[in-house]
Amino acid sequence: MRVLVVEDERLLAGAIAEWLRDAAHAVDLAYDGAAALERAGVNDYDVVVLDRDLPLVHGDDVCRELVRGERTARVLMLTAAAEITDRVGGLGLGADDYLTKPFAFPELAARVLALGRRCRPAAPPTLRRAGITLDPARREVFRDGRYVPLAKKEFAVLTELLRAGGAVVSAEQLLEKVWDEHADPFTGAVRLTVLKLRRKLADPPVVETVKGAGYRIP
Repeated sequence: MRVLVVEDERLLAGAIAEWLRDAAHAVDLAYDGAAALERAGVNDYDVVVLDRDLPLVHGDDVCRELVRGERTARVLMLTAAAEITDRVGGLGLGADDYLTKPFAFPELAARVLALGRRCRPAAPPTLRRAGITLDPARREVFRDGRYVPLAKKEFAVLTELLRAGGAVVSAEQLLEKVWDEHADPFTGAVRLTVLKLRRKLADPPVVETVKGAGYRIP
């Protein structure tokens, strides 16, 4: 998934981003509310992890703007305030979930994954197609019963292809969902990742290239 982490404590922001990237998500960072709104205006995020107490533009105002617009991103609000009234207030702003600091990174990652499922059409917990079984929570892939070890980007690309249910996924769509805002669209990163994925999934070939359109698993 594509995730925006908005947190002014840079060490914490970096730690959150590292944890989510280890879970095969593409993560962008913003350290204030103004930067968060700017990035949300140009990128299509699945989930926004939003600190409530932000400089320049307060997290509450960022949340209101995200909810007011036509964006489909789900908002997970972070705050040091643990009172019930604070949690109720945050949810009242339109946030989809609320997590108080300090928190456990595995819980945050699980909540992000759960919110990401809600911003897309419903999908089963385990994805299956063409002899491939993919478990997003455990980050495990099997082909015809054989375990397939995949790198983070390979796993994320395969997830997007399986979620498409046989439809074509363009290279641009894969860049948007799997890579962060620093990805260079002219590097051939998508083509190289698909090539490596094909090799690891082995014969018979299962990932098709649709000339001029993208990739699919029929």
